[in-house]
Parts: sequence; C-alpha cells; structure tokens
Amino acid sequence: MGKGERTRVAVLERATEISSRLGLSGLTIGALAGSTGLSKSGVYAHFLSKEELQLATLRYAREAFVDQVLRPALSAPRGGPRLRAFFERWLERARTAVPACCVYLAARVEFGGQPGPVRDQLAQDYRDLLDSIGQMVRAAVAEGHFRPEVDPARVAQDLDGIVMGFFFAYRLLGDPELERRARESFASMMAAARRG
Repeated sequence: MGKGERTRVAVLERATEISSRLGLSGLTIGALAGSTGLSKSGVYAHFLSKEELQLATLRYAREAFVDQVLRPALSAPRGGPRLRAFFERWLERARTAVPACCVYLAARVEFGGQPGPVRDQLAQDYRDLLDSIGQMVRAAVAEGHFRPEVDPARVAQDLDGIVMGFFFAYRLLGDPELERRARESFASMMAAARRG
C-alpha cells in the first residue's frame, strides 16, 4: 500500500469515528481536515465532495462489517450454526459500538427519507445484507435445520430488527438486560424456524 492509499485509509478511519458520533451529515471536509492534520485541499484530493466522502465512508464501513462479521461467520458450518455465528458477531459489534457499525445503522435512519446517492448506496447495501442472511437461511433449509416453508426474507428482516432494536436501545439506555432479551428473541426466531 502506497503513501496515498495509507493516507486515504487513515482519513476514512477518522471519518468513520466522526460519523459514529455526529452522523454522516455531520461529517465535513473541514472537520475531517482539522482532525487528521491534513489541509482541506489535501482531503479534497482524496474526496472531491462531501457526498463522495460520505459514500467512501459507507464503503469503508461496509468492508469492515464484511471483514469482522460476515467472513468470520462463513467459517462456521453451513445452515443454523452459520446464522448463529453471524448473529453473535453482529450483536457483539452493536454492543461494543464499533464506529463502523454505528455509522451504518445510524445512517439507515438518518438518510432513509433523503433521496440521493447516499440513500441509494445504503439501500443497496441493505439489500445485500438481507440477501446474505437469506442465503444462510436457505442453506439451513437445505441442511435440514429449518422447515422447508421458512421464508428467508422474513427471517432476514426479523434478524435485522433484533439487532437494530438492540443497537439503538443499548446506546440510549445502556441496560445490560437488553442483550439477554436480544438473544432470547434470536433463540425464539430460530426455534420457530427449526424442523419438528
């Protein structure tokens, strides 16, 4: 990795941290320049606009999610065990408020009603997330872990709802019982999907 790429990654790490506290709308080239020691023109050299900076931050956060949650979960056995591993890793990220996790989940609320490229990227990434979960569910059906009539889209939506609900409630309330309840909700979802 060359110097320019290392600088870009360092800027994106800082952009992710700032966005996790202020939201993507609060991320500005000026604030980022001030916190990284670069000039505004130095930041502009990497990101030609605030919107491109927001999109690059989302791509960076997505890559972090894939590296820290999805890929490790794929090493678990196919089907139910893989879905459980995915849930556990995702819940851990939400509980520890990893900046990339905060950016993504909060941005879904922040930009949900704002048309434009940032919302479009969030929508595509969300579809990809639901599709990845759906593939795990279809594998669970194929492996005989889940009933054939289980709806992968429904399980994906339910799982997303469990983690989203936990994330926002835990950040707001800090109640340690919320994690137990999230795990119970996941266990109930899995039990409803299982054969016999």
